[in-house]
Amino acid sequence: MNNKYSLLTVALLALISFNLIAQEHQLTLLDVIDLAKENSTAAKSAVTRKENRYWQYRTYRANYNPSLNLNGNLPGYSRLYKGIEQNDGTTNYTDIQQVSSTLNLGLKQDIALTGGSISVNSSLNQFGNLIGDGFEDQYRTTLINVRLEQPIFGFNELKWNKRIEPLKYEESKRSFVEDMERVSQEATTHYFNYLDAQISLQIATFNQAINDSNYRIQKGRFNIGTVTKDDLLQFELQKLSSERAVIQANLDLQIARLQLRSYIGITEGSELKMELIAPGELPEFDIPLEKALEFARANRSDFLQYERRRIEAQRDVSRAQSQRFETNLNASFGYNQAANNLPEAYVDPNGEQVVNVSLRMPILDWGRSKSRIETAKANQQLTEYTLDQEIQNFEQEIISLVGRFEVYRANVEISRRTDEVAQERYDVTQNRYLGGKATVTDLTLAQGQKDEAKRGYLNALRQFWNSYFELRRLTLYDFLNDELLYTEND
Repeated sequence: MNNKYSLLTVALLALISFNLIAQEHQLTLLDVIDLAKENSTAAKSAVTRKENRYWQYRTYRANYNPSLNLNGNLPGYSRLYKGIEQNDGTTNYTDIQQVSSTLNLGLKQDIALTGGSISVNSSLNQFGNLIGDGFEDQYRTTLINVRLEQPIFGFNELKWNKRIEPLKYEESKRSFVEDMERVSQEATTHYFNYLDAQISLQIATFNQAINDSNYRIQKGRFNIGTVTKDDLLQFELQKLSSERAVIQANLDLQIARLQLRSYIGITEGSELKMELIAPGELPEFDIPLEKALEFARANRSDFLQYERRRIEAQRDVSRAQSQRFETNLNASFGYNQAANNLPEAYVDPNGEQVVNVSLRMPILDWGRSKSRIETAKANQQLTEYTLDQEIQNFEQEIISLVGRFEVYRANVEISRRTDEVAQERYDVTQNRYLGGKATVTDLTLAQGQKDEAKRGYLNALRQFWNSYFELRRLTLYDFLNDELLYTEND
């Protein structure tokens, strides 16, 4: 009886000492996820990508607003020895020294409906000759010029961008939520890796204390001749094996701690010592398959991506068709003047009108245009087939995951009960062994089943919570709290 109490006391002290070391800072699964979303490199990268895509969208929007530009050349100097043709047909070579400068102010607006642009410009050109009887300036001004540039039957990039870019931006916002849910999944993996190492150390520490006490008991029995040398050596081997297991468990815990701290952004300089608290009873909630599929189709960025890729394939066909020939209309209307001084250059301006249509049409291109068009159409058809398959694969993934989720929930309850039964059986076997009614083989088998059951329960919890956060990422819906993880106003 004294041996029994001694054994229980050693085991209890081992567990108490381990808990006292670890209880400085306790974290639940949700605590670890919150830290990861706030501090992890993956979360910060997701935020940066979101900001980058926002400014890309702002750049797209700015392309549809008018732009006001001022450009020109500061006074420049040139000296050339240049041939000038005379009235009689001869060429007179002379030394030319000139200064010139230009200044232009223009307001331009792209026309999304037609793909053209209209601009209003005003310019000033100054020219001076440094050789001759004296320096003489000349000024040429364009008081106002209105210019229209319009492709006819051409490819309208602006029109297609108005269909594609809003989808890309909406897609990026949903991708950000998915990235953060992926952080939750990664944090969950690190959490259970650490928790597994933590529980393994508890098991190893407990087993070491038990095996050490058993060995001392058997050594005493051997000294009085009640057990054989073979039995004593068997307990010594178990004692040494448990000591080795504690060393390995400490190393595994240290590695898992470093990985977890690194992922959730806790620096090595921090004095934080962590003990993870295992999840308790599972929350009660259902995940109907039709509801999961509905939320996945409505919320996932993938489905916006599918639509965008279809439109991009249509755009590529339109671009290829427009390259068969090009026709452009250019028209301008304005007033200009020239004078030897600046004030007179703005007096009584002359009218200026220009209209021209440019045309480029291949007469013989050996089928290059047709090849481009047919290639774009084939790519469009391939995109349709690929997207149909991807949608089927995605929906099958949801169906499979929902089915596994229910299995994982049931497995948690079975594993929890298995853990309780295995622990109770070990306690009974331990007491029977101390009373001389069970063999060392019975005790070793019960101990192995106890340890395996505890790890099995932890693995069942890991599968359940991993699948839960994966479902959140794939549907952007929190089934536990019955709320959307993303709305269009986010």
